[in-house]
Amino acid sequence: MIQVIENAIQDEYPDDFSHCYGCGRLNESGHHFRTGWLGDETVTIYTPRPEHTAIPGFVYGGLIASLIDCHGTGSASLALHRKNGYEPGDGAEPPRFVTASLEVKFVKPTPNDVQLKAVGKVEEIHPKKFKIHTEVYAGDICCVKGEVAAALMPDTFGKQ
Repeated sequence: MIQVIENAIQDEYPDDFSHCYGCGRLNESGHHFRTGWLGDETVTIYTPRPEHTAIPGFVYGGLIASLIDCHGTGSASLALHRKNGYEPGDGAEPPRFVTASLEVKFVKPTPNDVQLKAVGKVEEIHPKKFKIHTEVYAGDICCVKGEVAAALMPDTFGKQ
């Protein structure tokens, strides 16, 4: 069964910050990862395309790293947005995060013919920094584990 994220945090990002190759809704060539809540966990669903092949039958690891990266920053945004009293779809602009660190551990080869689900648990380690523990599943099998430290993006980020 194909799952879809109804209320993704990336849908709420302002246009100026919606061009990320991984999760930017305005990047025509990007992956368009979308992250939302599933209870107290975060989830991103993605189906790899044929061009994401590493070797026949398996997903390229860089795609998975990108999935964990964007899932992590999106999860941090969801967590702080909720802490501030909002949910995606409320109309309030969510906080934006950047990756401070990314760790990816490949547990099993990831098949490229199934939908992937990144599931995250968010840990606040500072008011402006969150750690997201992520597991990526192909069906019921955990193929990859990752961790992102996400830092709140300063207001001056991207401004000359």
